[in-house]
Amino acid sequence: MLVSRLAGVFVLSLSFAMIAANAHEQTQPMAQAQPQTQSQTSQTAASRPATPRANPADVASPDALLAANYAILSGPLGQKRDWNRFRSLYMPDARLGSVRHAKDGAGLTTHSFTVEGFIAFCNDYFEKGSFYEKEISRHADRYGNIMQIFSTYESRRDPKDPKPFDRGINGFQLFFDGHRWWIVSALWQAESPDAPIPEKFLPKARVARS
Repeated sequence: MLVSRLAGVFVLSLSFAMIAANAHEQTQPMAQAQPQTQSQTSQTAASRPATPRANPADVASPDALLAANYAILSGPLGQKRDWNRFRSLYMPDARLGSVRHAKDGAGLTTHSFTVEGFIAFCNDYFEKGSFYEKEISRHADRYGNIMQIFSTYESRRDPKDPKPFDRGINGFQLFFDGHRWWIVSALWQAESPDAPIPEKFLPKARVARS
């Protein structure tokens, strides 16, 4: 599991926001996104790879699901990620996306990826640089079989780096089907001067020191 960090230094979500800055899919404001027609949906479903069987340990809980997502995306330069494991965490029609400033400076836009589109972009990036991302704080709300999570992240080029080169919030929507958890969508935004991360989404110890 998603902008300014990828424009110069990359991130997931990945950091999930910088990935979108240089991605090759079409960018459009969320409000202007057009729904797919029935024929388009059928074509998409026909060309989409089957969802691999998940490791039960990866999908047994929200904690396990997010831990797997972060672990898959992190690694040194050139390391091949386990994309089948990544696919197994997401619903077949899941979307990933980032929030970023429009190129013309007129407000904000979202950049949307399919799971396969996100994987394609990441493959290109991981041939050029290392990337490590971890969760540092979490706010979650659950009702029945759905859950929304704000997962605050830090991104580094090396896990030993004293300071992250980027941080932000990954917003996940999860679904429990009675047997396992799925990621339905992931939307992220990198921290910026005009959008600092609120204290309630930071580790308590860090807030106390500030």
